Amino acid sequence: MSGTIAITGTTGFIGSHLMSALVTDGWSVRALTRRAPPPGEQGVEWVQGDLDDREALQRLVHGVQAVVHCAGRVRGHDAAQFDHANAEGTANLVSAAAEQPSWPRFLLVSSLAARLPKLSWYAASKRRAEELLLLHGDAMPWTILRPTAVYGPGDREMVGLFRAMRRGLLPVPGDPAARITLLHVKDLVEAILCWARADTPPRGRFELHDGTPDGYGWADLTAIASAAWHRPVRRLPVPAGLLRGAAWLNLGLARLLGYDPMLTPGKVRELRHPDWRCDNTSLTEAVGWYPRITLLDSLRGDMAAIT
Repeated sequence: MSGTIAITGTTGFIGSHLMSALVTDGWSVRALTRRAPPPGEQGVEWVQGDLDDREALQRLVHGVQAVVHCAGRVRGHDAAQFDHANAEGTANLVSAAAEQPSWPRFLLVSSLAARLPKLSWYAASKRRAEELLLLHGDAMPWTILRPTAVYGPGDREMVGLFRAMRRGLLPVPGDPAARITLLHVKDLVEAILCWARADTPPRGRFELHDGTPDGYGWADLTAIASAAWHRPVRRLPVPAGLLRGAAWLNLGLARLLGYDPMLTPGKVRELRHPDWRCDNTSLTEAVGWYPRITLLDSLRGDMAAIT
């Protein structure tokens, strides 16, 4: 399959990597942007607007073969902010696609957090976005990807953790026996490319990570960082009370001063959840995707310059 793909979130971390990869792969890209369109890039047509702009969304999806919805809010000070951006924005985009004479295939880039919507405002909004997409599931060829924590060049959310490890400390916010999974942004992009190339898009929710058996424990992370950067890394337990107190303080200041916080009580519940493992099998069987980049590969390669 080839043609034109409409993308949201192209000025963000995942979307920017995806846009470049699609152009390289021979696709024409139509990209939504809230700001004035950037200078022209071969293979990219910019549509100025946002997920509340019905006219812009109609222009975005008109005549395209596929829609990839990457845009989403990861910071906020109340449930309404997350719900508006992540759930209502998805509903608006799905409605625009559903109004086309020929429905494009639709990919929602959700989150592994969506399987536990009670953890946080973010998780709940991602779950609701999935459910709103499923309202059109009888006719629209849809797929939902639930990546675990995504990292790589250009990431602004996890880079603080890697910087701390580079300096010799790994904060441990929860159970010392907890297991997490990670995914390099290039592997996520390759999964989306496999979906786009497939003759028939698979229907369902698909979780994905970097393929490390049983994920990572905190001891694994310190050992990998030590091996990659040739220096000791020490685990630093963070007391639950201290973390929760900092989150509530940060939330209060955010509401007072008008900024969008990352550390909130909901984020603390996500960080302290003991099991973020998942399984790639169903996605591999559906589109033939395999992850190729481990954390050690990345820390020795494109993340080696973190300071």
